[in-house]
Amino acid sequence: MKFGKVPNPGEIDFTMPKDHPETKEVFNKYGISEGKPKIYIGCAKWNRQDLKNFYPRGTKDELTYYSSQFNSIELNSTFYRIFSEEQFQKWRDKTPDDFKFFPKIVKDISHYRQLNNVEDKLNEYLLAVSGLGNKLGTIFLQMNERFGTKNFDRLKHFIDIWPTDLALTIEVRHPDWFSDTAVKEELFQLLEAKGISNTLVDTAGRRDMMHMRMTTPRPFVRWVGANHESDYERLDAWVDRIGNWIDQGMSELQFFIHQNLEVESPLLSAYLIRKLNDRYGYTLTIPNDPNADQQGSLF
Repeated sequence: MKFGKVPNPGEIDFTMPKDHPETKEVFNKYGISEGKPKIYIGCAKWNRQDLKNFYPRGTKDELTYYSSQFNSIELNSTFYRIFSEEQFQKWRDKTPDDFKFFPKIVKDISHYRQLNNVEDKLNEYLLAVSGLGNKLGTIFLQMNERFGTKNFDRLKHFIDIWPTDLALTIEVRHPDWFSDTAVKEELFQLLEAKGISNTLVDTAGRRDMMHMRMTTPRPFVRWVGANHESDYERLDAWVDRIGNWIDQGMSELQFFIHQNLEVESPLLSAYLIRKLNDRYGYTLTIPNDPNADQQGSLF
C-alpha cells in the first residue's frame, strides 16, 4: 500500500492524537456493551505473492489457511471488480463460523464514477457480496484524493441510498475534508446520524487522517506500516488506546494492517494480537510465522 508512504519515516511524529471529547458518548449511544468487545484483526489480502513466506510449504488453499490464522480480512480484491455471488459463497464456505469479510466497494463506483449515477452498479455489487451471508462484515467505501468537499452532495446522496441494514465505513482522502472545520464537522455529524463508521487511517504521510472522531461504537482502523522500526512503537501506542476504548464502552474493533511491503503484515499483526491477549485477556489466534526458527523471534 503506497498511500501515505514517505522516504524517511524515522522523521515523522507518530504521536497519537487524543480521543475526541465525544468518544465515550458515541460508544454508549446504543447502550453500554456487556463483556469484552469483539476484536477483528486482519490483513488486506490473502494472496500468496503478497504475503510471501506466510504460508507453510505445501499449502494448497490460501484462504483456508489464512482464515485459520486470522478472524477477518479487509477484502481489497473487491475494489478491482465485482465477483459473482457464487464466488463469495465459495469464500464464505471455506472459512470458520466466526470469520468476517470486510469488502471494499468496487472502484467503478468510488473512483471512476465518483459516486455519480451509481444506483444500478451499487445494487449489482451488494447482490454479489450478499453471498457472504452472516460472514459479511462492514463494507468499506474508499474515495480517492481527487474527491474533494465540492462533491459533498454526491456523498450525501450515496449515504441516503445506502441500505440501513448493512454496516458501512467511509474513508475520504482529499485534505479539504480535514482542513475545513465546518465541512469536517458536518460530515462527521452526518455519519454519526446515519450509523456509518468514520474510517481512521494511521499512515506516515497523512497524519490529518488520524482524526480520532468516532461516529459509531465500532471503530474501523486502517493501519499502514512504514517498514521501519517505529512500526512496533506505533502498535504499542495502539494497544494503549484500544484499552481506553474498551474502558469507554467500544462494542467492536475492526483493525486492518497494511504495509508497503505486505510480507510484514502478518508479523505485525501477530505482534499486535499477542499484546492485546497479554494485556486485556483476549484469546485471539496469533498468526504463525513458518520462518520463525530461521529469522528469530521479533517479539
